[in-house]
Amino acid sequence: MGIEYQGHNIPTSFASCSIPPHFKASLPEKLEAIRNAGFDGIEMSMPDILSYGSHIEGKKIREDDYDTLSDVAGKIRILTDQLGLEILMLQPFSRFEGWQKETHSQERSEAFARAKGWIRIMESLGTDMLQVGSSDAQDISPSLDEHAQDLQELADLLGEKGFRLAYENWCWATYAPTWKDVWEISRKADRKNIGLCLDTFQSAGGEYGDPSTESGYIEDFSPAELDSRWKHSLTELEHTVPGDKIFLLQISDAYKMKPPLRDTEERPRSVWSHDYRPLPFNGGYLPIQDFLKSVLRTGFRGWLSVEVFDSKPKEGSSMESFTKAAMDSLTRMLVATIE
Repeated sequence: MGIEYQGHNIPTSFASCSIPPHFKASLPEKLEAIRNAGFDGIEMSMPDILSYGSHIEGKKIREDDYDTLSDVAGKIRILTDQLGLEILMLQPFSRFEGWQKETHSQERSEAFARAKGWIRIMESLGTDMLQVGSSDAQDISPSLDEHAQDLQELADLLGEKGFRLAYENWCWATYAPTWKDVWEISRKADRKNIGLCLDTFQSAGGEYGDPSTESGYIEDFSPAELDSRWKHSLTELEHTVPGDKIFLLQISDAYKMKPPLRDTEERPRSVWSHDYRPLPFNGGYLPIQDFLKSVLRTGFRGWLSVEVFDSKPKEGSSMESFTKAAMDSLTRMLVATIE
């Protein structure tokens, strides 16, 4: 299906984890609603695999039980094949890179063992892409060169199967919270099967918004300087990253937090990301349209994927109306970029 845009057909995806829990839907019900809304594919979330597996197996499945998880993934592939949904990628693979061999050898070993297990699951799902989020672990190396070496090794493991790595900046990450950071790391890693997973929230929420301030914006600069810095970042993105090195763009907005997120156990932007990211045009305030426009200016015409985490139930809404609203928001955003 896709969305027609300036002579191109833009494929669309929906993250399975983005169906709000208050709908209390099973995975097959989620997949059907996503397809009926017109989406071409899904991002398959590991928590959904675990939940669905526990349901059909009648017991809780361990996260490292890769034999069972691979079997479950094969059953999910049958469901998506029947619906005509492509599984765009498996996500979210976290806290992988930066563990130092000398001081954190166990964590590093566990990270690579987990990677090999996830690759097995990818084979069963029939997807060729793994999303890796920039690490938010506390004790990792600050050296981006070391991060790049780890991604290089992971890319080579994936490459043995013909798979790709989509590296995403998480705005609360310890050392790589911006698109520029993950682009630098991916360039240092220098593997053809590494590209970027960009995200309207992760960039706008990291470089422009701040959930811990009264205004909802970064207050280290004047409003004029903040706006200037944001526009400079977008221009740099347009002229730095080739469109074919962006594997997908995830779409979501964010609520302005009242009261601000402070004194949280997790980093404020992490809490913000996991619970307060609505669909576009649904109460958010970040300059996400600007980011989409700049990504399109790179020449990118690839996957647009809705990844939202909205903990606020909307009275009277249904899962079907929610997924259709998601598709409508993508169409509306693309129309708004036409100059």
